[in-house]
Amino acid sequence: MRDLNQSIIKFNYDQNFTDDDFYVSKSNEHIFSLLNKWPKWHKNFLNIVGEKFSGKTHLSNIFIRKFKGIKLNSNSLKNDDLKKIKIHENIILEDLDKNIDEKLLYSLFNIVDLENKYIIVTSNIPIVNIEFSLTDLKSRAKNFILQNIEKPDDNLIFALILKNLSDRQILIDKKLIDFIIKRIHRSYSKIFDFIYKVDELSLKKKKPIDLKIIKEVLGE
Repeated sequence: MRDLNQSIIKFNYDQNFTDDDFYVSKSNEHIFSLLNKWPKWHKNFLNIVGEKFSGKTHLSNIFIRKFKGIKLNSNSLKNDDLKKIKIHENIILEDLDKNIDEKLLYSLFNIVDLENKYIIVTSNIPIVNIEFSLTDLKSRAKNFILQNIEKPDDNLIFALILKNLSDRQILIDKKLIDFIIKRIHRSYSKIFDFIYKVDELSLKKKKPIDLKIIKEVLGE
């Protein structure tokens, strides 16, 4: 079985993105390391928290490929899912928010606890901060290992811009990416919004991405 560490893309300006296309940096390495230590966790309940586009799903996919398990989405959780998890040791519940069926969620957590399974819950805010109505569910939420994906550091911003522009068959000079890094808002959604807009403007002007286009998108 492939070692999880093979999914790391070491930072190198000249290296193409390969394998799982996941870039490990200071922003997410603590979570990547913890996932790689499974099942040697001090609790069976893990909550990965991060804003949209921060890599929560990517991390859970890498975990599932190595350690196997079942993925569920909180928005479509149903009774049948509680039957499906019986044969799985690992469960991933994605995109948890307060709109979930709380009784089903509590039953899911009970199964994990009683049958000594493992669960990874991804969410935009810590599960302990979600305003559940069920008192018992609030208590369960306090039993999670909390792991936050931090704001992107310089290396990760560089990697995200390089990778996503490369996916669009766009080559960009390193100096231009360095210019962007110094000015862009350190938010995953803002980074992906910038990539989309700079590509659109380049197509509209029928010109390669240059400093003028970048400044226009940045509002300078």
